Amino acid sequence: MDEIPLSALLIVLVVLLAMSAFFSLSETAMMASNRFRLRHLAQSGHHGAQKAIALLDRTDKMLGVILLGNNLINSAAATLVGVITIELFGEEKWALAAGTLAVTFAILVFAEITPKIIGATHADSLAIRLGYVLTPLLRLFYPVVWFINLFASGLLRLVRLSPDNSTGPAKLSPEELRSLILESSHLMPQKHHAILSSLLELNHITVEDVMTPRGNIEILDLDQPWEDVHNQLATSHHSRLPVCRESLDQLIGALPVRRLLTNLGDPDFDEVALLQQLQAPYYIPAGTPVFSQLAFFQENRQRIGFVVDEYGEILGLLTLEDIIEEFVGDFTTSLPGLGHELGWSPAGDAIVEGSRALRSLNRMLSLDFPIDGPKTLNGLILEHFQDIPESGTSIKLAGVAVEVLQTQDRSVVTVRIFRPEAH
Repeated sequence: MDEIPLSALLIVLVVLLAMSAFFSLSETAMMASNRFRLRHLAQSGHHGAQKAIALLDRTDKMLGVILLGNNLINSAAATLVGVITIELFGEEKWALAAGTLAVTFAILVFAEITPKIIGATHADSLAIRLGYVLTPLLRLFYPVVWFINLFASGLLRLVRLSPDNSTGPAKLSPEELRSLILESSHLMPQKHHAILSSLLELNHITVEDVMTPRGNIEILDLDQPWEDVHNQLATSHHSRLPVCRESLDQLIGALPVRRLLTNLGDPDFDEVALLQQLQAPYYIPAGTPVFSQLAFFQENRQRIGFVVDEYGEILGLLTLEDIIEEFVGDFTTSLPGLGHELGWSPAGDAIVEGSRALRSLNRMLSLDFPIDGPKTLNGLILEHFQDIPESGTSIKLAGVAVEVLQTQDRSVVTVRIFRPEAH
């Protein structure tokens, strides 16, 4: 080695370490990159992202060329350090051992740990640039990479492991997708985040969670005087009304009120004309997932249905608007004098109706009422007491202080909830 200057050998060693660092950085950056973001950029026409996605769709080939280059260079660097050590200190055993330790330290710090940290930190921006370099390298060394992967594939089959050859986008379970959306809350408007989160929960809630309970349904009783029927139709704020005789147990059908607005002033408009406008009742079995019911509404061209239990008794009323409001928020007209929005007063309390759904209270007031039993606050209170409580009674439900303000007949009408102390 007398003809090669020591300075030239050191320069070559630095170059080899830099090349090893490049391959280490490439491996980490490509594997840590956000494939969804890269696919979006690729679909938008970004050439670097397209090359990166093409490489990631052939992970075995990409890793083959990266590891081939990295291991060849590291081996060459270790051999070169041995040559330099012999040039400086001769073939002393301590010198060779010291050289081995030195090259190991240099590779770890300068060619492994540091570039891998950089690659993981700036994975997305680096991946779209590395595609321009790794793609021609893979084409150049493809025969070697194919030959090496031939043995790697055989070894995988020997241990009964099969690499995924799918070239499609990564598949996420609903739970993983929900976690992804929750972690991305800072990247999208709060309203959009709330809609996406609620949409993913539709398969985990049933129609009983969303329906209007039977006691809150406005019905059109045809057994009342016709003048009262006429007045109710003229003043109702609902677009559809359940029509029955005496109670929902004798349901006849659903009436599209808006179709009758032009007929209300007609002196010939009577019960017979009203019955001709009725739609047959559409029944929904209790326990049906909300998302499935949304599809059933679409398939059957329905907008309103009656939730029934296993005995056929009507439990509540569900409309298409109820489902939509579950994930986009309230937008329909509320009952006069009752707003949908809730919030804590400056005194730290909130007055709510007993018919409020527990899921709605949990969402609006950040509470944690149990939702695996009764669906409304009234039902939760009645379950606790096993009786109708008197006005002024106070209890604690799920760690939340609740005061009953008003009861009527067999239900709790209004309740005051006190904000729980933060722990």
